[in-house]
Amino acid sequence: MNERLARVERNTKETQITVTVNLDGTGIGRFATGVAFLDHMLDQVARHGGFDLHVEAQGDLEIDAHHTVEDIGITLGQALSQAWGDKRGLRRYGHAYVPLDEALSRVVIDLSGRPSMEYEVNFPRARIGDFDVDLFREFFQGVVNHAQMTLHIDNLRGRNAHHIIETIFKAFGRALRVAVERDPRMGDVMPSTKGSL
Repeated sequence: MNERLARVERNTKETQITVTVNLDGTGIGRFATGVAFLDHMLDQVARHGGFDLHVEAQGDLEIDAHHTVEDIGITLGQALSQAWGDKRGLRRYGHAYVPLDEALSRVVIDLSGRPSMEYEVNFPRARIGDFDVDLFREFFQGVVNHAQMTLHIDNLRGRNAHHIIETIFKAFGRALRVAVERDPRMGDVMPSTKGSL
């Protein structure tokens, strides 16, 4: 079978971003976004999702990281949508629970064709290093809107902000890995009674 690959560029007055994804890769990540903590989290998605993921970004970081983080989410969502194509034969749904010490998070995905997100995460502090934790919601909303997926993110417990967000990114990678797997019993059948997603 052909590898499911996509490369998307997004160029605005605020950011210049390139995302390349191979859903049938081996978990290799390469990141140069100018936002070190986001690079670390994206590496979790690649490694635990089993995808090859390369992200390069230049943004107006002299203002703050908001535009860069949000636009990376948008571009990643577009790349994922292109890579999985019409979704025939895919499992469609995926979920994962991931712990890290005291933290535990659950992520559930439906490649529904409808953008919807529920995000229940309460961080014990507003920043991890110099990274504003509010930007994680913007990142995932960008992915959801442009991948046209339903995404539920729930942090079930945790005291350490770094642990909390790392469990979320790992769980996102693992849940996405399941959702985009080819189901050998489905052949090229669309995983929907409507006949399209």
